[in-house]
Amino acid sequence: MGKAGYLNRVCDKELKFSLEASGAVLIEGAKWCGKTSTAQNAANSALYMQDPDTGPGNLLLAETQPSLLLKGDNPRLIDEWQMAPVLWDAVRFEVDRRAEKGLFILTGSAVPSDNVTAHTGTGRISRIRMRPMSLFESKESNGKVSLMQLFNEEHDIAEKSNLTIKDIAFAICRGGWPASIGLNEKQALKVAIDYVEAVINYDISEVDQVQKGPERVRLLMRSFARNITTMANFQTIKDDIEAQGSTLSDKTIAQYIDALQRIFVVEDLQAWSPSLRSKTAIRTSPKRHFVDPSLAVAVMRTNPDGLLKDFQYFGLLFESLCARDMRVYAQTNDGSVLHYRDKNELEADLIIRLNDGRWGAVEVKLGQKQIEEAAQNLLTLKDKVNKKTMSSPSFLMVVTGGEYAYRRKDGVLVVPIGCLKD
Repeated sequence: MGKAGYLNRVCDKELKFSLEASGAVLIEGAKWCGKTSTAQNAANSALYMQDPDTGPGNLLLAETQPSLLLKGDNPRLIDEWQMAPVLWDAVRFEVDRRAEKGLFILTGSAVPSDNVTAHTGTGRISRIRMRPMSLFESKESNGKVSLMQLFNEEHDIAEKSNLTIKDIAFAICRGGWPASIGLNEKQALKVAIDYVEAVINYDISEVDQVQKGPERVRLLMRSFARNITTMANFQTIKDDIEAQGSTLSDKTIAQYIDALQRIFVVEDLQAWSPSLRSKTAIRTSPKRHFVDPSLAVAVMRTNPDGLLKDFQYFGLLFESLCARDMRVYAQTNDGSVLHYRDKNELEADLIIRLNDGRWGAVEVKLGQKQIEEAAQNLLTLKDKVNKKTMSSPSFLMVVTGGEYAYRRKDGVLVVPIGCLKD
């Protein structure tokens, strides 16, 4: 149970475990995704570096006697630590000195420049990546099908999702921003728009102190939005921007993407390289994703009605929504999410791999008509994996925008996104 008014998050149990195992925990992720609220829920005192009343004094104190800022009941929250990077080394030193667990929780919305800390914090400070809310956390998925249940090969499922296609379109456009939950539609959709405008006009330049032209940033983000869930390389992005009547050099594109990654706005999906029975070339390019699909919607200035009129783009954004949710669910189960595609264009949209070696393959299909083709792709991939060097998949699953969760005769699972949880 959380403190009054707190919306429980999947990573709450990850934070609890990390505090029991480490002297300090860093929660990092995009602004507005709920890091501070989650940390406050577990903390007994707090230092807010962005507080307009105390922030300037705290910054001065950090430069002269940072240990004073660490005094308070533990766990002590240090919010947006990167504003005074010296606090990292102060926390690490205090953890060493006291040799206790669960002393500090740090939050950060940006990765600071290299060499701003003397030590990495390895062995003292554990890290948790936090993302915007999954549909289970926003109480839109009923959570009747657990990812861990599937990894334990409990596949006899027969459930029903309450989400309609219209609900899914709205969820994509609104995003998983805690501040948008419970607002009316017009208010909720504005949260992602405000976020994108803040990124374009301020955040992307602030992270590395290199001024970037807002309209050039907007063009790049729009190209990302148009190429979402594809393996678009720099040249593809460059050509797309030039088609809009502007130009960006490779160096500028790389600089902008690096800045967007450092403020956790974009999070590409890396490729999976399994051991195969045949010598099939595997594509190694990452798939392009924002940390939340609502950012693509906001920068393109579309809305739920627009998605319902463009089912192809709706499908791409739905895949990105599923990637976001699966990343949340996989991480808390000590896993990660990748994608697979080979030279024969056989693909799996999402590969969920646990660190104990278990894995599952997922195809994402918004509608019902493509389920058969998706299931056959998954079965083909299963047959291609080298069983001598890799385990068989714990499950094969088609995630849909449909109504029913069930197990097909061939063993492939069909599960609506509105039924999934960790």
